[in-house]
Amino acid sequence: MLAAGSDMAAPSPALRQRQKRPGGSAGPGAPERAAAEPAGSEAEPPQGTFWLTRIVLLRSIALLYFVAFLVAYHQNKQLIGEKGLLPCKLYLQDVKRYFKGKINLDALSYAPTIIWFLDWSDMDSILDYLSLLGLAASAFVLLSGCANMVLMAGLWLLYLSLVNVGQIWYSFGWESQLLETGFLGIFLCPLWSLSRLPQRSPPSRVVLWGFRWLIFRIMLGAGLIKIRGDPCWRDLTCMDYHYETQPVPNPIAYFMHRSPWWFHRFEVLVNHFIELVVPFFLFLGRRMCLLHGLLQILFQVLLILSGNLSFLNWLTMVPSLACFDDRSLSFLFSRRPGGVRQRLARMQLQQAPEKQLPLGCRLRRVVNLSFGLLIAYLSIPVVLNLLSSSQVMNTSFTPLRIVNTYGAFGSITKERTEVVLQGTASLDPKDPAAVWEEFEFKCKPGALGRRPCFISPYHYRLDWLMWFAAFQTYEQNEWIIHLAGKLLAQEEQALSLLATNPFAGREPPRWVRGEHFQYRFSRPGGRHAARGSWWLRRRLGPYFPPVNLQGLKKFYEARSWPYPGGN
Repeated sequence: MLAAGSDMAAPSPALRQRQKRPGGSAGPGAPERAAAEPAGSEAEPPQGTFWLTRIVLLRSIALLYFVAFLVAYHQNKQLIGEKGLLPCKLYLQDVKRYFKGKINLDALSYAPTIIWFLDWSDMDSILDYLSLLGLAASAFVLLSGCANMVLMAGLWLLYLSLVNVGQIWYSFGWESQLLETGFLGIFLCPLWSLSRLPQRSPPSRVVLWGFRWLIFRIMLGAGLIKIRGDPCWRDLTCMDYHYETQPVPNPIAYFMHRSPWWFHRFEVLVNHFIELVVPFFLFLGRRMCLLHGLLQILFQVLLILSGNLSFLNWLTMVPSLACFDDRSLSFLFSRRPGGVRQRLARMQLQQAPEKQLPLGCRLRRVVNLSFGLLIAYLSIPVVLNLLSSSQVMNTSFTPLRIVNTYGAFGSITKERTEVVLQGTASLDPKDPAAVWEEFEFKCKPGALGRRPCFISPYHYRLDWLMWFAAFQTYEQNEWIIHLAGKLLAQEEQALSLLATNPFAGREPPRWVRGEHFQYRFSRPGGRHAARGSWWLRRRLGPYFPPVNLQGLKKFYEARSWPYPGGN
């Protein structure tokens, strides 16, 4: 599959007929046509070439890298920094200890990251520098539309280095998906040139099929995990629950949840069609490939409108762009004189068939074919997983995360539960008169009258992990006790992850506890909505008991965590 088509994009037959003859004269009628065409005009790009596609792909990848590094810059110190909820320095020390105190090949294979080779004395600065470098490089590609293999490999390595020390905060499937997409982007580029139209380095068909193979696996994997997973996907009832119970709903989800039952059944059928049938359109010729790309992008847009799934849906649109050739994407580019579109037309007209490819082009062809063989080899366990009745989703089979298996919402939560953190200044947490005040998170449900947020493609990692924690126990999520200690100490770094702090400008709370609630949407137009409530809730019981700083001291010491509020 990956070898389908020639490796290097070639001019169409119509263009070859218009190229200059060996004697230097143009074909019949060429001078007249040139004189008749107004300045700045050019023919439409031919079908089957991908110069413009490459520019769109590179800019799209850069946009997603930019968002990911922006999230990292704003949140890494609080989550994995020196005083983070799960410090990455402690994680790397544990890995090093496991491999007998050496930074050897085994340790590098277990956690591939350039942080191994840096000075750990100021981990916060390291995390910031990696994020800022990624922001700068991705912004350059995004704005210019230019990239080379060195630049794209640097972006991939920087993000790989963060993902592999991010622990559960980077455990989401879209982290591996961004790395795989970014790895494909490396081979989409010339080695050194930063031209948007590097004449000696046309887009490789092998790499373009790599992108198509990626979207095929993403969608088919998501469809199969649903059919094999929760029975509600088979009886068409999953959308009865999804809008209300998804990790971070938005206001549109509030209204979509109340759609008629028949519309929810229709949504599930459409989902199955897009994920289980449409991926095979890739192999049915140009028109069906274009239809595949269009349907997948429209499907992802609908998902973006109905929920806050981080940059997952934005990222899933990227490999679908490889379905579109220059002719289908030309509308995105200006016709102005000297623009990319005009320069591409001139380059195609001037391109003459070469009797012998230069050495660099031959080497590049070897690299691209080797790349295709690598992808094919690494796809073996992925394909076996897709065919398996015990299919797993969002799994990497290699530490470099080059080819992964994907899937989403294999099971649907039927009830929404939330952990609400509360603090009190009371001396006795058991005092019935104690006033417990709630800490509000950036985006996850909390206060009943707060409107659900729009945040995609940005991502609040803590909010997502709070959603997972709500249907687990605090023993399975020890970081939540760490967070409670930081709230007790009123650490500014941890508080920056929250939307509101009820103890701002006051004495810190003496006790913090976790309460477990069941949440459900109010009915639009109902009496609760009329009073401004987006949510209704019912207390289920305690999530973790009241804790104070003194009582947490041994808990922190046992885990080598820095004591909250300490130096």
